[in-house]
Amino acid sequence: MNLGDKLIDFSLLGVDDLFFNSLDIDSKKKVAIFFTCNHCPFVHAYEKRIIKLQKSYADIVQFVGINSNDDVKYPEDSYDNMKKRSKANNFNFIYVRDLDQEVAKIYNASHTPQFFLFNQNKILIYKGKLDDNWEDEDKVKNSYLEDAIKNPKYTSRDTFPVGCSIKWL
Repeated sequence: MNLGDKLIDFSLLGVDDLFFNSLDIDSKKKVAIFFTCNHCPFVHAYEKRIIKLQKSYADIVQFVGINSNDDVKYPEDSYDNMKKRSKANNFNFIYVRDLDQEVAKIYNASHTPQFFLFNQNKILIYKGKLDDNWEDEDKVKNSYLEDAIKNPKYTSRDTFPVGCSIKWL
């Protein structure tokens, strides 16, 4: 997926036991699709920041976390464990399972976490990492994703994602 591409529709099972369809996202909001999982330490380091961003910008963006990892080799990433992690950590974003990894392939995702931000017209304006310091939020100098969310005249940007590789079947 390249900057300027249109959001590719998907329908995936969420941790609420309901199917989530990307077409149902409010047409007035930006969409932050991110590939994630339960076991990656990079994801763990970023989860509270993602929750904070969803809370701070709920009126202009919807976050959608997609877990595409192989849950046979990585059982911590199973659907049942997704439900447990979501509840235990009070996720305020949509969390869905890409069991056959088709959505990850269509989006050409490679890492967890990896972010794809679409504007209100559902055009990709940012992809890559959340910020420049996954280990220490207090040392962040560049908040790439937040800048793209809050700036209505954001210039498209692509940064290399930092995290674990997606665990392919």
